[in-house]
Amino acid sequence: GEPGMGKTQLAEAVAAVLQRAFYPFTVDARTESRDVLWRFDAIMRLAQAQLYATLHRQPAEVECELALHKFVRPGPLWWAFDTDSALAANGHDATPLEQYDNASRWKNGWVVLLDEIDKGETDLPNGLLEALGAGQFTPLGSDTPVRITGVPPLILITTNEERVLPDAFVRRCLVLHLLLPPDEADLVDYLVERGRAHFRGQTSDDVFREAARQLVGDRHVAEQAQLRPLPGQAEYLDLVRAVIELAPSDEKKQTALLAAIAPFVLRKSPEGWPASRETPR
Repeated sequence: GEPGMGKTQLAEAVAAVLQRAFYPFTVDARTESRDVLWRFDAIMRLAQAQLYATLHRQPAEVECELALHKFVRPGPLWWAFDTDSALAANGHDATPLEQYDNASRWKNGWVVLLDEIDKGETDLPNGLLEALGAGQFTPLGSDTPVRITGVPPLILITTNEERVLPDAFVRRCLVLHLLLPPDEADLVDYLVERGRAHFRGQTSDDVFREAARQLVGDRHVAEQAQLRPLPGQAEYLDLVRAVIELAPSDEKKQTALLAAIAPFVLRKSPEGWPASRETPR
């Protein structure tokens, strides 16, 4: 789904409804598949090696203290697969059990959110196939695989479709499309409903509807001119939030601000726009 459709909030809501522990993990351009499983603290290992060198420790002792597995920390899927072994491997680092009421919920299972997977390395999805398909993986420096114990985790993966995901990966997923209504009148009603849910009592339906009309008009122009990204629900909520914060409890001023602010919120490209704004009524 497009940005702002509520994909991330959906995952948190699922965890709350199922009374499961929740682990959100946001993928970025540097994320590799192993980061979702485990991470290796090479800096800490180097620091320890330098310390032992100054202390003139025995080689056998140094080798034991610098064993690779002692510097491996669990990632999201490790916590979700086997929380007990993740706790044992985590050392003194902070744990996800300290967030989201997870300490009281993890025995019910986990909901793991891998957010915006399309922003990661191209081989990230394929690198997770074995772990997700077999329900196990082997961390660096260990001969013992981490396997799913207890309640199998629910893994929610979001994408803005900025990059096509590998077919082999998609085939193993159940896909939920979060789409905006294609009909303009339906889209206006859809956005107004979301505006009410987010900002009830802070402005009027007239402001919600006028903001929706402006977005739908600019979205239509952008589609016709093949401009990307298209303005969507995220921009609509930003626009309504802006006029409410700039003119609280002043509907007349909020309406005037819509026309002034909307071009900066909704028009993501400098080209392809008409000289005057015409919004569908």
